[in-house]
Amino acid sequence: MNEKRSEQSGPIRTGVRARGGSLAPGSVVGDGRYRLLAQFGIDERAGAHLWRARDGQLRRDVALTLLVGDPADAEAARQARKTLERATHAAKFNHEAVARVLDVLTLGSGITSGEGLLGVVVTEWTKGTDLIDLVADRPVQPLAAARMVQRLAEAVERAHHSGLVLGLDHPQRLRLTTEGSLRLAFPGPLPDATLRDDVKAIGGILYLLLTGRWPLPGGPAAIPAAPHAPNGRLVPPRSLQPSVPQELSSLAVRTVEDGGPGGIRTSAAIVRALEMAAEAEERTQLIKAQMEADGDGTIWTTKKPVKDRARRRKLALGVTVLVVAAVAILAWLGMLAISFFQDDPSSGGPPINVANPTPTASASAPVNPSPNPPPSTGGQAQIGAAVGPESVTVYNPDGNGDNTSRARNTVDGDPTTIWRTDQYRQQFPAIKEGVGLLASFDKPINLAKITVAADSPGTSIEVRLSDSRNPELADTRVIGTATLNGQTTDITLPQPQQTQYVIIWITQLSDTDKGYQSQIGELTFLPAQ
Repeated sequence: MNEKRSEQSGPIRTGVRARGGSLAPGSVVGDGRYRLLAQFGIDERAGAHLWRARDGQLRRDVALTLLVGDPADAEAARQARKTLERATHAAKFNHEAVARVLDVLTLGSGITSGEGLLGVVVTEWTKGTDLIDLVADRPVQPLAAARMVQRLAEAVERAHHSGLVLGLDHPQRLRLTTEGSLRLAFPGPLPDATLRDDVKAIGGILYLLLTGRWPLPGGPAAIPAAPHAPNGRLVPPRSLQPSVPQELSSLAVRTVEDGGPGGIRTSAAIVRALEMAAEAEERTQLIKAQMEADGDGTIWTTKKPVKDRARRRKLALGVTVLVVAAVAILAWLGMLAISFFQDDPSSGGPPINVANPTPTASASAPVNPSPNPPPSTGGQAQIGAAVGPESVTVYNPDGNGDNTSRARNTVDGDPTTIWRTDQYRQQFPAIKEGVGLLASFDKPINLAKITVAADSPGTSIEVRLSDSRNPELADTRVIGTATLNGQTTDITLPQPQQTQYVIIWITQLSDTDKGYQSQIGELTFLPAQ
């Protein structure tokens, strides 16, 4: 299906007869405000009809989740009210992977009983492709599927931290954006949906992308159901598509199924598992690419080693020449350094001590050796080469961290891969004291300077030291502060500090158009020499 059909006409289904009228393109709902354009699915479990519509007042396209039913049916009305209450709570949630709830209409407030509706959830329209169309011809490539689901899983994790259930366990509620990421386009969780249902939905969506089949109950008729083995267990994606890596195949099954060993039950667990599986597949693809071709088109694989002995001899000779040249250059530089610091016989002066440019004692004065040099009493410390931490984790003593799976991006050597805080509606410390990153080193370093690469002006940070990996904030101590301004910010400590655990603690977020949020691209830790 091409993009034009997905965007303009959509997969139009048969209009459903509602009490008091017909839900068909051109009909209007919501006291005549919303004109229906195209239907994109039906979630039969809740009587939810998913439509693209035109807002006649604001002249913009919106997504409508129409809860169809008889207002005289007390149980149906009760279930609808619960769904609408959940949608109202979701209006406070803000994430790129979830369409923003604009309005919630109820009987007597936006809709009338004559429309045959129990409620309407109005959300912003998501441009892109219908998820069913995405897998109609062939499954998605495994690595692309993992990355698509990963962003959606991060939204689930953040929602669960706020106690919200998103209700994405129906593929027609999702769309692929023009940027290539999955988005919950029609929010409206079922009345009895749980946090676990959201987690299982992530596994179900991964299974769908890998196989083109839906493994959960209540799926649309347009998608084939996933097969089960005679023992009732879900058939792994790898059995249907041999190209699916074992890690992703196992991850999908472990997330969907309730029983069995190694099951994944929480949003945080699946975010971590997806990150690991995606990185493993990226490494596999890179290794394959390096093994399959070199510069002149010769095939290099473990099954067919190169037998060109002449090429190997040339390569070995070239490497030897480079090594000899490097040694010679280093030797020459060493001789220059020695001659530079040698005594000058014609000067008649004492030898120069480069550590103390202005000696206060004569050259013949005895020196009292000491295994531990005295602490510095002033002056700028000499900076050594950067030291990479063993790990970086999100530090949030008030609860769960922000974007925990992306903390490692701050020490990967690439400033363009970033870690972001959550997006807040209030500035720190109104909602909490702050949030930060904790860098752990394999052994103590003599920290002298930190460089922060971040396009996040106005962010205020504190450099704190800790004696453990999981300290209380009151047990840490501040050794430096800075306000980020520009692409990089240097924080030079007054005195070098011996430490194994360093916390970059954000006390004030950057003020953005969408709220308060800060980001960090790279952290560089520089010790004193």
